[in-house]
Parts: sequence; C-alpha cells; structure tokens
Amino acid sequence: MIMNKEQKMKVDIWSDIMCPFCYIGKRKFEKALAQFEHKDDVEIIWHSFQLDPGIEYAPDRNLYDYLAERKGQSRDWSVKVHGQMTETAKQVGLEYNFDKAVVANSFDAHRLIQMAKQEGKGDAAEEQLFKAYFTDGKNMSEPEVLAQIGAEIGMDAGAVRQMLQSEAYKEEVGHDITAAEALGINGVPFFVLDNKYGVSGAQAPETFLGALAQAWTEGRPAMTTLGDADSAACGPDGCTI
Repeated sequence: MIMNKEQKMKVDIWSDIMCPFCYIGKRKFEKALAQFEHKDDVEIIWHSFQLDPGIEYAPDRNLYDYLAERKGQSRDWSVKVHGQMTETAKQVGLEYNFDKAVVANSFDAHRLIQMAKQEGKGDAAEEQLFKAYFTDGKNMSEPEVLAQIGAEIGMDAGAVRQMLQSEAYKEEVGHDITAAEALGINGVPFFVLDNKYGVSGAQAPETFLGALAQAWTEGRPAMTTLGDADSAACGPDGCTI
C-alpha cells in the first residue's frame, strides 16, 4: 500500500476504572490493535466516565452487597454475576478478586488519569488503576494509593499528592463526562474511532479489528492500494455511524 503521510487515527475511549467490562474491553481492543496493519499510526486517548458518581467510600461494605442494593437484586444474584465476570476476565488473562474490592469513589483516580495524560502516560495509568482495583483490592479514593500508582508508572508521587490536594483536573474529568453525555454514551467502555464510528462494550477482537480497518480506510481516501482493496466491516453489535 502506498499512501500520503497522514495524521494518526484517533481512538477515544470512555472508561471507568471500576467497570469490570472496561478492563476486559481494554485487553480485547489491545489484541485487535496488535493485529492491525497501521497500529503504529493509532493514537489512543482515554476519557473519564463514572458509572456511579455518588458512590462513597464504605470500608464496612463489600462489592457483592453494594451491587445487589444498587440493582435491587439479592446478594446471591450479585455473587453469581461477579463469579461469571471473574471467569470472563480469566479468558483474556486477567485476575479479578472481587472479595477484596473496596467500595469507593473513582473521581480522584480519574484526576490521576488526566494528569498522566499530560505526561503521555494515560494508558499506563489506566492499566495500573484497573489492576489496583480489580486484582489488588486497593482503595481508589485514597490519595496515598493513587500517589503510589503514579510513582509506579514514572510520575512524581509528590506532584500527584499535591494535585490531589488541589482542584486540579476536576474540570477535565467533568468535561469528559459532559462530552460523553453529548455523544449519548450511557455505558462503558465506549470507543470512538476517528470521530466516525462508535463501538460499545467489550466486543470481540474481530469486531474491533473490523472497526479499525473501516475507520482507517474511510478516513484516508488519498491512497493507492495494490491487491484486494476490500475493507473489513464492523461487527453486528459493535460499530455504528
């Protein structure tokens, strides 16, 4: 393929680091991206989203009871749902320990992500925060935990602590949430490819790969293709205009 030099294709991802499907979706998207011919020309931008903005730190509660109460279901139902999610996570190489999960608000964790993005570490922050919550059972509202996570990805822990004591990045988090509302996003993960296609949920890698190919082809008409020019199509549930 011979093509003119173009800007990188943007993939905007709305996610909540306390959303189990978001971590799974990240892994599935990464698998698709690894197979994508133009993966080095894709820029991933993470955006903040909160599934439950009003949730508060509750050390005396467990995640099973929290979800059961929020959904109006029984604790047994919640335990079963989380068990199924744990098995789904295993299929993509992730370890979920819901017995250790801490009920807390993710807003400050999103502020850390916004700060990390300014240092080119947005993806690393997402990864470490997902692991800290789902695998390690860390409190996502605890400033010292967040400072340590920042240090683990190469940020200045002192600067993270200072940020969390201020109002910094609150506006950026709010802007992402408002942007999601404007786009009609009411669930995560949600992927927007090249400002053109939306893929909702933790879709199969094949669906993501098809969407990447579709967005790339339609967004870059100034090219000459040798061989089969037929582009992959989006999956039935993942890609819409």
